[in-house]
Amino acid sequence: MDSTEGISHTGFHAGSSPAKDDTQAAAQVARRRVHTMSATLYPTLPHREPVAAPAARLVLKTDGTSRGLLDGAWWPRSRDLLSELPALTDVLDPLWGRITRIAVNPEHWLVIPREIPVSGHIVKVGWFTSEIDPHKLLLLSYGTGRFDLLVIPPGTGAESAARLLEAASDHDGPSLTASALIAAEAARHAVAATDQALGPYEAWSTRAAPRRCPRPSPDRPVRQGRPAD
Repeated sequence: MDSTEGISHTGFHAGSSPAKDDTQAAAQVARRRVHTMSATLYPTLPHREPVAAPAARLVLKTDGTSRGLLDGAWWPRSRDLLSELPALTDVLDPLWGRITRIAVNPEHWLVIPREIPVSGHIVKVGWFTSEIDPHKLLLLSYGTGRFDLLVIPPGTGAESAARLLEAASDHDGPSLTASALIAAEAARHAVAATDQALGPYEAWSTRAAPRRCPRPSPDRPVRQGRPAD
């Protein structure tokens, strides 16, 4: 008789052994631990809702009042038309009809794009050099007509901006141009500043020799659009 005849072949099929099975089981446990650690070390970031843009700072004349030279005032947060105009049209479109075109004077707008995407449509942009007030924004709405807004410089203080917003929307006030309103507020601020008593350091500074300031080089606006028709 063969010496191996009485030995059972159970568990001795090709490629398997008790020791190998234990090794495979240990490897699977190790892989599960690695996967668990990976899930812990690199968690899925929570979904964040988009942040809404700040609402436009705007005051308009009430219905039924005489239009005069201005229909209201707008106080943008920057001179970036691409970022500022969408919030403005969100307010004006339901009131005046869809705004389709705007025009500005390039004196205070360094970059003037040809078109600006807003909620649901595109606004075409034009510019005038002398035909439009540097402190005014001209808007054309579909089927309604033309509107003119005073543009309050973004860096204006809150108190001055409040006075300008009220002056531009007051139908009983004087009919001043946008630049005239800005100049009047600047003169008022200058008078208020000169009425204050000078401190010792300020008084000494006024008697000191004047400093020579470098001659500024005016920034030329980047006009991507074309002159408005």
